[in-house]
Amino acid sequence: MRSTAYARRRWTNRIMIGLCTAFTLLAVAVLLLILGYTLFHGFRHLDWGFITEAARPMGEAGGGMRNEIIGTLILVALAGAIGVPVGLMCGIFLAEFGGPKVAGGVRFIADVLTGLPSIVVGVFAYAILVRPLGSFSVLAGGVALAIIMIPIIARTAEESLRLVSPAVREGALALGIPRWRAVMSVIIPGASTGIITGVLLAMARAAGETAPLLFTSLGNYFGFQGLFEPSSALPLAIYQNATSPYRVDQEQAWAAAVVLVLMILAISMAVRWLTARGRPSRG
Repeated sequence: MRSTAYARRRWTNRIMIGLCTAFTLLAVAVLLLILGYTLFHGFRHLDWGFITEAARPMGEAGGGMRNEIIGTLILVALAGAIGVPVGLMCGIFLAEFGGPKVAGGVRFIADVLTGLPSIVVGVFAYAILVRPLGSFSVLAGGVALAIIMIPIIARTAEESLRLVSPAVREGALALGIPRWRAVMSVIIPGASTGIITGVLLAMARAAGETAPLLFTSLGNYFGFQGLFEPSSALPLAIYQNATSPYRVDQEQAWAAAVVLVLMILAISMAVRWLTARGRPSRG
């Protein structure tokens, strides 16, 4: 009787391990298929001129995505300038100063914002910025991307600050320094690796967004003209070229997708490096 029960448990364990392994391999295979398909089609049309030259009108061969790459960097930088301070301060409030009820409400709102469809954020930015200003603009695009970044940074910062040892907090407060000074001078430096990781992840998310930019920055062929003027970006260029009837534009879309993937891959590698660096060494 015991041997039968043991054999049943052993086979159940093997089946569960097999199912977990199979579904893990399936998920990895889908990711590798998407990545490989994009790289295969994109690298064939990617050269130095694609990065250094400006785009040409739809249907014309040649040209590149210089302005779109610069536009992406400007939009992400602007979104970071807005979203990082707000998200970090929100995370500090949740971890250090917020009461249970208030902090719980803020966490709920942050979690809802994290799962909010990005197109809704774009429509919101269109309503509060594009319509009052009377024009699509880099500013509206940066604000839309910042709204996407803020909850990610806030929750990551909160969790990173909570991982700091209570002894560090107590030691800082025992010296008689104000709590805000202890947070800024002792606790935040101790959680800096996790906070930077959250910021980079939020930037990677923002860099790949298309829907908010359709309602805010819209795009142009002339590069950055100012904060209150439209500007293009790689996600916009990919969408516009991929839906074009011209083959040369579709090829440009594949090449732009490769550039965007490489940018996000570089950010992801930086996150992995920072995460590994922040782990305590063994031995």
